[in-house]
Amino acid sequence: MKFSLSFIIAVYNKPDILRLVLAACARQSFTDFEVIVADDGSGPAVREVVAEAQGQYPYPLTHLWQEDKGWCKNAILNAAIRASRSDYLVFTDGDCLPSRHFLSDHARERGEGKILLGRRVETSERWSKSLTLEKIESGRFERLGFREWADGLMGCGRRLEDGIRIQNRLGRKLLKRDAHRILGSNFSVAKKHLEEINGFDEDYSGPGSGEDSDLQYRLSLVGVTGKSLRNLAIQFHVYHSRTKTDAESRRRLTEVMKRKEPRCEKGLYPARVQPSEVE
Repeated sequence: MKFSLSFIIAVYNKPDILRLVLAACARQSFTDFEVIVADDGSGPAVREVVAEAQGQYPYPLTHLWQEDKGWCKNAILNAAIRASRSDYLVFTDGDCLPSRHFLSDHARERGEGKILLGRRVETSERWSKSLTLEKIESGRFERLGFREWADGLMGCGRRLEDGIRIQNRLGRKLLKRDAHRILGSNFSVAKKHLEEINGFDEDYSGPGSGEDSDLQYRLSLVGVTGKSLRNLAIQFHVYHSRTKTDAESRRRLTEVMKRKEPRCEKGLYPARVQPSEVE
């Protein structure tokens, strides 16, 4: 069975947050999608959350798991691409809550030769600790009230303005707030373009470049350009301490940009093997 979208959620542990993310998937206004949980070696609690969701929600849900060998996110993302049953892929992380129209905005705004670049609200620790399943299912988590804006003014939350959905294209243009750089938790692209560059580069061994900046750069080499989804495809990032960018990943990205080669060697398919040869 084919779907209009495959929604790929990269996960490493945090089962309680994943439960909320999967609940948010169930209230999407766009319904022709599948969900793939791309699990980079989580413990059994994540498997239990997925099994619970499979029995509760109507959307097709697949759990892909690989052994925990340290940060190997790109490998499980490539596995998810291969397993996907859609020609268009939306990517997020397991600690980001999609708003009701998240997938609808990605579906409507996609275009030939484009990668859609979304943003996210960086929520406060207070807001994140107050989350409940009822808040997700009712949609109350999307409503930014006085306390949320106060958190922002005190520096406890950031980018709250990215939580305001503006459907009018002219209105977004007048604000001059376009996103130009990829955010790994909120982007989408046609599968065929990922196949052109052989997917995510599995030679990256840490976060901060390989799962986003590297991908956008190599896509640009085959003519895929960015399109801003700022103030569309709203999502809320559940608070945690900031992840440090891996120095080795920064070094590798510099090397990739010097080579100017769009296809990575260790990626979606073995070297010199085309997608048609493995289907």
